[in-house]
Amino acid sequence: MTYGWAILIIAVVLGALFQLGIFNASTFTPKAPPGACHVFRPNGPGTASFINLQGICNGELPQYVAKFNGASSYVSATLTSQFANMKYATLCAWIFMAAASTTYPVIIAEQSSTAWNFNVNPNNYLYAQFRTAGGYNTLLGVTKIPVSQWTSVCATYDTNSKINTYVNGVADNSVTATFTGTLVAGTAAPTVGGGWTTYWFNGQIANVQVYNTSLSSNEIKALYNEGIGGAPVALNSLVAWWPLNGDAKDYSGNNNNGVPTALSFTSSWSSGYSAP
Repeated sequence: MTYGWAILIIAVVLGALFQLGIFNASTFTPKAPPGACHVFRPNGPGTASFINLQGICNGELPQYVAKFNGASSYVSATLTSQFANMKYATLCAWIFMAAASTTYPVIIAEQSSTAWNFNVNPNNYLYAQFRTAGGYNTLLGVTKIPVSQWTSVCATYDTNSKINTYVNGVADNSVTATFTGTLVAGTAAPTVGGGWTTYWFNGQIANVQVYNTSLSSNEIKALYNEGIGGAPVALNSLVAWWPLNGDAKDYSGNNNNGVPTALSFTSSWSSGYSAP
């Protein structure tokens, strides 16, 4: 009986440790330091000739991710012509929701003219909005985003005026915009994780990528398969890349560096993450 109780206690303890992610393989995997991978643009920001990835760019796990407090944390970037002149878009990130959503927490958004914004709605579904000259177009996802679990999310607006959402590399929902055409010019700095009153993200965000084109479903699947530390897949169309691996710098080579407010970076992030 004594041995039986000992075995039972050990089993309970091991189960608890598994739940906490202690035995998650990603806990012990070597992690890439901040800036380990970046895009090199030999002809300067905004150019596309001869660009390439440099550094450790094989999808290594990051040392850190950004932690948002759900009340005042966000990252803001300067509004450059690269953001303002986006005609089509892809917005991607890895997110970890610490609690169920009660508002429309921002993943990433251009918030003044609302040229584009990507949120989670109060029921934990993706909410994407893209604005053209005719008006606002929105799409609500159909896959519920889980709490306390890392999830890859993307939203696109393409040349056929279709809005698409993706969850973990798989198509989530799609609709043809009511107001067609290209996106309106952005007039405010893009933000990650907040910036609107009451629309603050509570949890963690990593590997935010912004493109001035609509990535294909195959490209988004490839991006997901790279994991939370994956590098961009379409460098010619990349506008900004914030890995949020210990800083808010832009590693796209376009110098769209972010400024963090009330933000922390944590190395204890691997619980809830399963590599693709």
